[in-house]
Amino acid sequence: MYTPPPYAHHDRAELHDCMRQWSFATLITHGAAGAQATHLPFLLDADDGPLGTLTTHLARNNAQLADLLAGSPALVIFQGPHAYISPSWYDNQRTFPTWNYAAIHARGQPECLESPDAVRAVLDRTVAHYDAPLGGNWRFPEMPAEMIAPRLQAIVAVRIPIDTLEGKFKFNQDKSPADRRGVLHALMSSPQQGDHAAAAFMQHVNRHQDAA
Repeated sequence: MYTPPPYAHHDRAELHDCMRQWSFATLITHGAAGAQATHLPFLLDADDGPLGTLTTHLARNNAQLADLLAGSPALVIFQGPHAYISPSWYDNQRTFPTWNYAAIHARGQPECLESPDAVRAVLDRTVAHYDAPLGGNWRFPEMPAEMIAPRLQAIVAVRIPIDTLEGKFKFNQDKSPADRRGVLHALMSSPQQGDHAAAAFMQHVNRHQDAA
Protein backbone atom coordinates (compact mmCIF):
# COMPACT_ATOMS: atom_id res chain seq x y z
CA MET A 1 0.00 0.00 0.00
CA TYR A 2 1.46 3.34 -1.05
CA THR A 3 1.51 5.41 2.15
CA PRO A 4 3.25 8.81 2.29
CA PRO A 5 4.61 9.48 5.81
CA PRO A 6 1.87 11.96 6.89
CA TYR A 7 -0.75 9.24 6.42
CA ALA A 8 1.06 6.25 7.97
CA HIS A 9 -0.41 4.97 11.21
CA HIS A 10 1.58 2.65 13.44
CA ASP A 11 -0.37 2.47 16.71
CA ARG A 12 -1.09 -1.26 16.92
CA ALA A 13 -3.81 -0.93 19.56
CA GLU A 14 -5.70 1.63 17.49
CA LEU A 15 -5.27 -0.39 14.31
CA HIS A 16 -6.72 -3.39 16.16
CA ASP A 17 -9.67 -1.29 17.37
CA CYS A 18 -10.37 -0.19 13.81
CA MET A 19 -10.11 -3.74 12.51
CA ARG A 20 -12.77 -4.78 15.02
CA GLN A 21 -15.03 -1.93 13.89
CA TRP A 22 -14.48 -2.63 10.18
CA SER A 23 -14.46 -6.39 10.63
CA PHE A 24 -16.26 -7.28 7.39
CA ALA A 25 -13.08 -7.28 5.33
CA THR A 26 -11.68 -8.57 2.03
CA LEU A 27 -9.49 -11.69 1.86
CA ILE A 28 -7.15 -11.62 -1.16
CA THR A 29 -4.94 -14.44 -2.42
CA HIS A 30 -3.09 -15.29 -5.63
CA GLY A 31 -2.83 -18.80 -6.95
CA ALA A 32 -3.12 -20.92 -10.08
CA ALA A 33 -6.33 -19.15 -11.13
CA GLY A 34 -4.86 -15.69 -10.56
CA ALA A 35 -5.97 -13.15 -7.95
CA GLN A 36 -9.09 -14.00 -5.95
CA ALA A 37 -11.03 -12.07 -3.30
CA THR A 38 -13.78 -12.95 -0.84
CA HIS A 39 -15.64 -10.60 1.53
CA LEU A 40 -15.81 -12.15 5.00
CA PRO A 41 -16.41 -11.36 8.68
CA PHE A 42 -13.21 -11.58 10.72
CA LEU A 43 -12.48 -12.14 14.39
CA LEU A 44 -9.30 -10.66 15.85
CA ASP A 45 -7.28 -12.20 18.68
CA ALA A 46 -5.02 -9.27 19.51
CA ASP A 47 -2.80 -11.19 21.93
CA ASP A 48 -2.26 -14.24 19.74
CA GLY A 49 1.16 -13.51 18.23
CA PRO A 50 3.16 -10.27 17.97
CA LEU A 51 0.60 -8.55 15.72
CA GLY A 52 -2.49 -10.64 16.49
CA THR A 53 -4.32 -13.39 14.61
CA LEU A 54 -7.37 -13.21 12.33
CA THR A 55 -10.00 -15.95 12.10
CA THR A 56 -12.80 -16.37 9.58
CA HIS A 57 -14.65 -19.07 7.63
CA LEU A 58 -15.69 -19.58 4.03
CA ALA A 59 -17.64 -22.04 1.92
CA ARG A 60 -15.83 -25.19 0.87
CA ASN A 61 -17.18 -24.57 -2.65
CA ASN A 62 -15.41 -21.20 -2.80
CA ALA A 63 -12.70 -21.43 -5.47
CA GLN A 64 -10.40 -19.34 -3.30
CA LEU A 65 -10.08 -22.25 -0.88
CA ALA A 66 -7.71 -23.90 -3.38
CA ASP A 67 -5.29 -21.00 -2.90
CA LEU A 68 -5.46 -21.32 0.87
CA LEU A 69 -4.89 -25.07 0.82
CA ALA A 70 -1.96 -24.60 -1.58
CA GLY A 71 -0.24 -22.26 0.87
CA SER A 72 -0.87 -18.91 -0.79
CA PRO A 73 -0.06 -15.94 1.47
CA ALA A 74 -3.08 -13.84 2.34
CA LEU A 75 -3.79 -10.13 2.34
CA VAL A 76 -6.80 -8.94 4.35
CA ILE A 77 -8.01 -5.40 3.67
CA PHE A 78 -10.09 -3.52 6.24
CA GLN A 79 -11.84 -0.45 4.80
CA GLY A 80 -12.81 2.48 7.01
CA PRO A 81 -14.69 5.74 6.35
CA HIS A 82 -13.99 7.52 3.07
CA ALA A 83 -15.16 10.58 1.13
CA TYR A 84 -14.46 12.64 -1.98
CA ILE A 85 -12.71 15.94 -1.17
CA SER A 86 -13.32 19.01 -3.38
CA PRO A 87 -10.70 21.77 -3.70
CA SER A 88 -13.56 24.26 -3.29
CA TRP A 89 -13.56 23.37 0.42
CA TYR A 90 -9.97 24.55 0.92
CA ASP A 91 -8.76 27.99 1.86
CA ASN A 92 -5.94 27.45 -0.66
CA GLN A 93 -7.74 26.27 -3.80
CA ARG A 94 -4.68 26.05 -6.05
CA THR A 95 -4.71 22.28 -5.83
CA PHE A 96 -6.70 19.25 -7.04
CA PRO A 97 -9.48 16.93 -5.82
CA THR A 98 -8.57 13.93 -3.69
CA TRP A 99 -10.16 11.17 -1.64
CA ASN A 100 -9.92 10.85 2.13
CA TYR A 101 -9.97 7.30 3.45
CA ALA A 102 -8.81 4.85 6.08
CA ALA A 103 -7.50 1.39 5.23
CA ILE A 104 -5.60 -1.33 7.05
CA HIS A 105 -3.69 -4.16 5.35
CA ALA A 106 -2.92 -7.32 7.30
CA ARG A 107 -0.75 -10.02 5.74
CA GLY A 108 -0.06 -13.54 6.91
CA GLN A 109 0.16 -17.23 6.10
CA PRO A 110 -3.30 -18.85 6.37
CA GLU A 111 -3.99 -22.10 8.18
CA CYS A 112 -7.11 -24.04 7.15
CA LEU A 113 -9.11 -25.76 9.89
CA GLU A 114 -11.29 -28.46 8.34
CA SER A 115 -12.45 -30.69 11.18
CA PRO A 116 -16.11 -30.29 12.21
CA ASP A 117 -15.07 -29.51 15.79
CA ALA A 118 -12.70 -26.73 14.69
CA VAL A 119 -15.29 -25.27 12.31
CA ARG A 120 -17.97 -25.44 15.03
CA ALA A 121 -15.69 -23.60 17.46
CA VAL A 122 -15.19 -20.76 14.96
CA LEU A 123 -18.92 -20.56 14.20
CA ASP A 124 -19.69 -20.46 17.93
CA ARG A 125 -17.28 -17.56 18.38
CA THR A 126 -18.62 -15.73 15.34
CA VAL A 127 -22.23 -16.00 16.48
CA ALA A 128 -21.28 -14.95 20.02
CA HIS A 129 -19.46 -11.90 18.64
CA TYR A 130 -22.00 -10.70 16.08
CA ASP A 131 -25.41 -12.12 17.00
CA ALA A 132 -25.50 -12.42 20.80
CA PRO A 133 -25.12 -8.64 21.42
CA LEU A 134 -28.32 -8.05 19.41
CA GLY A 135 -30.33 -9.68 22.17
CA GLY A 136 -32.58 -11.76 19.92
CA ASN A 137 -34.13 -15.09 20.88
CA TRP A 138 -32.32 -17.21 18.25
CA ARG A 139 -29.65 -19.53 19.67
CA PHE A 140 -27.15 -21.37 17.49
CA PRO A 141 -26.74 -24.31 19.94
CA GLU A 142 -30.51 -24.86 19.84
CA MET A 143 -30.51 -25.52 16.10
CA PRO A 144 -31.20 -29.21 15.29
CA ALA A 145 -28.05 -31.30 14.98
CA GLU A 146 -29.22 -32.61 11.60
CA MET A 147 -29.18 -29.02 10.31
CA ILE A 148 -25.81 -28.06 11.83
CA ALA A 149 -23.85 -31.14 10.75
CA PRO A 150 -24.10 -30.53 6.96
CA ARG A 151 -23.10 -26.90 7.44
CA LEU A 152 -19.97 -27.92 9.33
CA GLN A 153 -19.01 -30.13 6.39
CA ALA A 154 -19.66 -27.32 3.90
CA ILE A 155 -17.44 -24.73 5.65
CA VAL A 156 -13.71 -24.38 6.28
CA ALA A 157 -12.37 -22.18 9.05
CA VAL A 158 -9.26 -20.10 8.38
CA ARG A 159 -6.72 -18.77 10.85
CA ILE A 160 -4.23 -16.09 9.77
CA PRO A 161 -1.42 -15.10 12.15
CA ILE A 162 -0.56 -11.53 11.14
CA ASP A 163 3.00 -11.08 9.87
CA THR A 164 2.75 -7.43 8.78
CA LEU A 165 0.23 -4.73 9.63
CA GLU A 166 -0.06 -1.44 7.70
CA GLY A 167 -2.40 1.43 8.48
CA LYS A 168 -3.16 4.38 6.20
CA PHE A 169 -5.33 7.19 7.54
CA LYS A 170 -5.45 9.84 4.80
CA PHE A 171 -7.40 12.82 6.13
CA ASN A 172 -5.63 16.00 4.98
CA GLN A 173 -2.88 15.78 7.60
CA ASP A 174 -0.59 17.58 5.12
CA LYS A 175 -3.00 20.52 4.73
CA SER A 176 -3.23 23.73 6.74
CA PRO A 177 -5.58 23.99 9.74
CA ALA A 178 -7.80 26.31 7.67
CA ASP A 179 -8.03 23.77 4.84
CA ARG A 180 -8.84 20.98 7.29
CA ARG A 181 -11.57 23.08 8.88
CA GLY A 182 -13.09 23.70 5.45
CA VAL A 183 -13.15 19.98 4.67
CA LEU A 184 -14.68 19.12 8.04
CA HIS A 185 -17.41 21.72 7.64
CA ALA A 186 -18.28 20.47 4.15
CA LEU A 187 -18.39 16.83 5.19
CA MET A 188 -20.45 17.53 8.29
CA SER A 189 -22.91 19.57 6.18
CA SER A 190 -23.26 16.83 3.56
CA PRO A 191 -26.55 14.89 3.22
CA GLN A 192 -24.52 11.68 2.84
CA GLN A 193 -24.13 9.60 6.00
CA GLY A 194 -20.84 8.25 4.72
CA ASP A 195 -19.48 11.80 4.65
CA HIS A 196 -20.50 12.25 8.28
CA ALA A 197 -18.56 9.12 9.23
CA ALA A 198 -15.52 10.41 7.33
CA ALA A 199 -15.79 13.75 9.16
CA ALA A 200 -15.95 12.05 12.55
CA PHE A 201 -12.91 9.94 11.76
CA MET A 202 -11.07 12.97 10.39
CA GLN A 203 -11.66 14.77 13.70
CA HIS A 204 -10.21 11.77 15.51
CA VAL A 205 -7.15 11.71 13.24
CA ASN A 206 -6.59 15.44 13.68
CA ARG A 207 -6.79 15.14 17.46
CA HIS A 208 -4.26 12.30 17.34
CA GLN A 209 -1.94 14.42 15.16
CA ASP A 210 -2.27 17.51 17.37
CA ALA A 211 -1.47 15.46 20.47
CA ALA A 212 1.65 13.89 18.89
